[in-house]
Amino acid sequence: MEKRVFRVAAICFDHFHVGDLLRMVVNHPQAELVGVYDDSRERVLEVLSGIGLPSHLVMDDVRWLLERSKPDLIILCPAAKRHAEWVEKVASSGAWLLVEKPFAASIEEARRMVLACRSHGSNLVINWPLTWVPSHRTAYRLAVIERQIGDLQSVYYYGGNRGPLWHTFDKIERTSEQVELEKPNSWFYHREQGGGSLLDYLGYGATLGTWFHSGKAPIEVTAMKDEPAGLEVDEHSITLCRYHSGLSRFETRWGTLTDPWHHQTQPACGFTLVGTEGTIQSNDYAKSIRLQTKAHPDGQDIPVDTLSVPFMNPIQYVLHCMANDLEVAGPLSLPISWTGQRIVDAAFRSSVEKRTIALGEDTIFP
Repeated sequence: MEKRVFRVAAICFDHFHVGDLLRMVVNHPQAELVGVYDDSRERVLEVLSGIGLPSHLVMDDVRWLLERSKPDLIILCPAAKRHAEWVEKVASSGAWLLVEKPFAASIEEARRMVLACRSHGSNLVINWPLTWVPSHRTAYRLAVIERQIGDLQSVYYYGGNRGPLWHTFDKIERTSEQVELEKPNSWFYHREQGGGSLLDYLGYGATLGTWFHSGKAPIEVTAMKDEPAGLEVDEHSITLCRYHSGLSRFETRWGTLTDPWHHQTQPACGFTLVGTEGTIQSNDYAKSIRLQTKAHPDGQDIPVDTLSVPFMNPIQYVLHCMANDLEVAGPLSLPISWTGQRIVDAAFRSSVEKRTIALGEDTIFP
């Protein structure tokens, strides 16, 4: 039987990850890119040119794009503060919506996204790129599926890079002059648009941390962020979460000495998992992870798993779920991403109000 080809559109190019996602679409044998839209035609053409895609894919009106191209899947990469706005604009299309991280700039906006998709029968998926890093998937297998470190007690996360403007899609590096020129106009550095390292990177730790914690939410959250001179957003934050099992810590940082995909930072970007019977150190982009157990207290270097289709990237995975009528699982699923957003929201409030925030009851995914 001939395999179905899925029609894919991309809307909003605020987040440079859109280029990476478009390249995944182009490389997928069951995907056809049928149209793209952004408020800035120049920005779209720059990305399309970098990937080698034709300019006729650019459309000047969102409604026209949806009506003409009739996409099965829409990729959304707006600024964090505009996630709810754009989901509400396109949910009526009935297409699956893949929103690039973070979930949203606040829990209220995340709730709007969920309710808009529910009312129109659309499937909402939040992509967390660290989900597709082999070291972290290997850590999940060992810790959660195989329980090689016993009952998970704590998750320690350190995540960040030199800053969001130091690279574009495909991890193409930029100069310090380009960074300083763009910084005043970038949404990453504007509070009202959802900027700052906490909102940019805490979602990684909180969401994958929830995945490692098998969906469990913390009881309370305490956070602190820096207040850099001349900036209205943070570049460094530390969040503590108290679970029934113990404490977990999630730290975000813009301004590391190196980018971890080129040269691993110190402290290392990644996750440390602590269980009753052992520990795992899983660094971003590492070729092996460190497993320490009571049987091997000296530790073992475990080669990372080799990922295969459809678990190599979000486009593969989402189209696999669409083709086989499967529910999305793991960090991209709404229950896991929702709990991660609750943690981020509580952390942001805690950092502003300078107090511990009780997480309370879940009103969407009890």
